[in-house]
Order: sequence, then structure tokens, then C-alpha cells
Amino acid sequence: MSEQTPGSVEPSFTAPGTLTPVVTDIWDKQRSWTLEAYRDAGGYRGLARAKTMSPEELVNLVKDSNLRGRGGAGFPTGLKWSFLPAPDGLPRYLVVNADESEPGTCKDMPTLIANPHALVEGVAITSRAIGADRAFVYVRGEVAHAYRRLLHAIHEAADAGLLADGFGLDGKQPLTIIAHAGAGAYICGEETALLDSLEGRRGHPRLRPPFPAVQGLYARPTVINNVETIASVPGVLAHGAAWYSSMGTERSKGHGLFSVTGHVTNPGQFEAPFGITMRELIELAGGIRRGHQLKFWVPGGSSTPIFGPEELDIPLDYESVVGAGSLLGTRALQVFDDTVSVVRVVSRWTEFYQHESCGKCTPCREGTYWMRQIMTRLEAGRGEPGDVEKLEDIAANIYGRSFCALGDAAATPIQSGIKRFRSEFEAGYTTPAAELFPPAASSIVNSQAESGR
Repeated sequence: MSEQTPGSVEPSFTAPGTLTPVVTDIWDKQRSWTLEAYRDAGGYRGLARAKTMSPEELVNLVKDSNLRGRGGAGFPTGLKWSFLPAPDGLPRYLVVNADESEPGTCKDMPTLIANPHALVEGVAITSRAIGADRAFVYVRGEVAHAYRRLLHAIHEAADAGLLADGFGLDGKQPLTIIAHAGAGAYICGEETALLDSLEGRRGHPRLRPPFPAVQGLYARPTVINNVETIASVPGVLAHGAAWYSSMGTERSKGHGLFSVTGHVTNPGQFEAPFGITMRELIELAGGIRRGHQLKFWVPGGSSTPIFGPEELDIPLDYESVVGAGSLLGTRALQVFDDTVSVVRVVSRWTEFYQHESCGKCTPCREGTYWMRQIMTRLEAGRGEPGDVEKLEDIAANIYGRSFCALGDAAATPIQSGIKRFRSEFEAGYTTPAAELFPPAASSIVNSQAESGR
């Protein structure tokens, strides 16, 4: 997509296409996870450039690119880096959140498996920008394959001398990158709970302020970013801020990974500029599976409000999706066709959030438990009169009142599901969801087997 002009500081580039493979560019290459494959594709050019720049110049370059956080919030990355207080001679840290575990979210683990050096290079560039000489990557422990790939990439980069100098407050220290395997708690995807877990305590969200930029890991200034955010930094350094901001929409710049799963012909990862529509992504995925119609979908994973066919043409950028009543989140685009029971789907999501609640605050601890009990009744066709209204009331008392965003995530699918499909929830007073929508009909494995005949 870009072409270096001899003697120029910034590369020239052409307009982005429908897909813009950057982080995913080498996923299909032979042994793509190795240093050799990454360098053959131009890897570590961004780090080489970063070592010729001051920390201030690096932060300003990322600000100019308009790179936004890919963990769901979409906060401007360079601005987040600039929140660190002035150096005081003591350590500061970079922590990368790789605790990906929300239902449907599946972009960071494939990145660690197929292209871990993009993250390692991004960690090195970011560490130089913030004056850190020690960085931590908190990886979900169950994904052992991704953890091993990351460890291998860190060792390769260190053995090649890429992390030997250029870091720390004086810009002369070696960089130590520590891959830490978590014990498997969804709450540790919340950045302050992650810090508690990294320090050896039970993962519970912290009260803020103080914010991590001031008192984070070991009570020192800390930058916390998502895997995809940091893995996108090398491209900005290698190709320039103008190259990055040429993609996307006015306020949602750049490229991102869109994970399309569910009832499409070819589920997969699609790296595209922000502003692509769900209709385009479904077409790229081969369309809705044969013989069926789209019923509903979620733009940002199970924690975001449900969309229907009428929202297919909304640009998938942060502002447009919020304006339409949902959240872009981590771009975990789950697709459900006309064979699916909304009650059954929301019931599974509610079970997940109830199980993963850390129990610190009453609204989430108690509310998710009662929502799960009611959803189980409705799914089994044993609902009691008033259950739907009771669900709405409980969800309203969780939303905005829990200690962290997990409570909001649990309440959202209940609220949006009832709003769009109230009659299905009320049918749970008398009829099991499995009777209205037989699970075998929505099975992807069964449908694939049938299409292969």
C-alpha cells in the first residue's frame, strides 16, 4: 500500500483498498511467527527509525497519526502516552493487555500466534517513547500456544540485539520484556484488575483516581494498551503518520481487525479501514449461510447492544456505531441467522458474565446471579409472569452502578435483547427456546457438513 520515495522523509502512498492488511500481512507466510519472516516483510524498520527520534517526537508522531486504542474504548493512544508525569529518575512501565476472553473476541490471540514480532517491535517503540526499560505482556494463560509464540519472539529479538540499547529514561538502557501468563479471569482484562493480578494479588478493579498513568504497576507511572494497539505502532513509524491517517474516517483513523464469526459462509479476520460496513464484511465472508436470512448481529462482542439487518450499512467507526445505539468495542462481529433463539444466546452470555464477576461490588455480584436464574427459566419455558419486567429492572440497577464495566457488559445484552425481541422473551413463559428454535438447526458444524455433501 505504500512505496518509499528515495531521499524522502515520509513515504508516498496510494489510497487504501477495501482490505488493508498491515498487522495481518504475513499471517499466510511460511513460518510467519519467526524473526526471519518478519524482517523479510520489513519488520523492525519502525524501531530503527524510533531510535533516531526523541521520546517527545515519538509521542507527537503517534498523536499526529490519530491511532486510537484497540481494546474497546478507542482512546487516542499518543494522548494516553502523554499523560505520564515528568520523569523523576525512578522506573515507569509499559503493560500490554493480552487477556482476550470476551465471547466472540478473537483478534489478539491470532496476532500473537501468527505475527508476535509486530507486538514485540511495538512494545520496543512504545517503551522508548515513554522512557521505560521494562515492559510486561499479560497473556491469557489458557492460550498456551500464543504464550509460547510470544516467548519465542521475545527471545529472538533479544538474541538479535534489537533490545540491547535505546531505552529507559536516558535512552541508553536495554529493554526487558516479560510475558506473564494469567490464571484465566475475565475481570483481569480490566486494566486495574490486570495490574493487581500482575503484582500477585487477586484481580479486582481499583478505585480511580489515582489513574495508572500516575500510579499504576508497583505504584509507578504506567501505560496500559491492548495488543492490537501496540502491534499497530510499527506501521505508523515505518510508513508515517500521514499514511496511517489516510485510512478510516474523519475521527476514526487507520486500519483495524474485524473478526466476523457465526452464520456466514467463511468466518475469519478482515483487516480493513474503519468505516467499512457490516454488509461489506458479510459479503467478504461469503454471505449468510445458504438458505437463511440474517436475524441479528453485534458489532463489538457480547457486551455491546444488538443490531439487526437495518443497521448493516452503518459505517463501522467509533462515532457512527455509538450514534446508532451500540458500541464498536473490539470489533467482534457475531452474526446470527433466523434459526437462532435470542433468548438462548443472551442466556449463554449472561452465564458467562455471572461466572466471571469478581464479586467486589453488590450490583454486579448479586444482579448477574439473579439475571442468570431468570434467563435459565425463560430458556427452559418455565418463566414466571413478570420475569421480563424483572429482568429489565435488575439490568437497569446494574448498568452504570457497578464498580467496573463488567456490570454494564452483563446488563447490555439483556436490555437490548428485550428491546428488540421482547416477544421471544415473553414466549419463555410457556415454551422452551429449544422448541421454538431447535439448536440443531443453528449448528454451524451441521450446516457445514450438509453443504459439503
